[in-house]
Amino acid sequence: MSSSRMRGRAATIAALAGATVLLAAVPAFAHVTVTPNSAAQGSYSTVAFKVPNEEDSASTTKVEVNLPTDHPVASVSIQPVPGWTAQVTKSKLATPLKSDDGTIDEAVTKITWSGGKIAPGQFQQFPVSFGPLPATTDALVFKTLQTYDNGDIVRWIDVPKEGQAEPQHPAPTLKLTVAAASDGASATPSVTATPAADAKSGGSSAGTQAASSDTSDGTARALGVAGIVVGAIGIGYGVFAGRRRNPSA
Repeated sequence: MSSSRMRGRAATIAALAGATVLLAAVPAFAHVTVTPNSAAQGSYSTVAFKVPNEEDSASTTKVEVNLPTDHPVASVSIQPVPGWTAQVTKSKLATPLKSDDGTIDEAVTKITWSGGKIAPGQFQQFPVSFGPLPATTDALVFKTLQTYDNGDIVRWIDVPKEGQAEPQHPAPTLKLTVAAASDGASATPSVTATPAADAKSGGSSAGTQAASSDTSDGTARALGVAGIVVGAIGIGYGVFAGRRRNPSA
């Protein structure tokens, strides 16, 4: 086989591989998602549902987001989106929620946006404020339906499972993290000594300083004695050496 044919075949294989990678990556960018994708438990957070248009010849005309009923959110506020009308659906709760304002026996279970249009190649964000976020779960799953003007309905309702491949139509999921300790409270409380403890500490410190002083004085005296001994040895050695040089002495 000639080198030119080999180069041509290699180029074809590379092109097919690149196209496969691109095709595999496209659906990941077309999912309906919630941004940011995480928030602290018990906090108030504003998120946006990002809805892209996946079709080439149809526009999205309705978006329906279902809120979880097993972990309801007490307060839900919607930011107006130009060109779109939002409809909020509330339902009775099987287990009422306790809040600072009292007992809440109903909560928002669905938000529907309609009247607008998301054209091919475009996306739209729908901001919502939630709070306080539940502290009894680590994630909120928002099953979403996306309706096109040609009658197609894409159901983003598959719940991603850890350790498994991402489903074809994953539901937007908001991860809930454990709230960090506030600035006014420390996870490890600091210990402040009482006046009595300070007095004891001061006495102990004084005793330590006195002991240190005694040790220093003892060391100095020992060094002085050692110096005297060394000096005496030196003198004795000098006398002995002198006698050796002058035996008559």
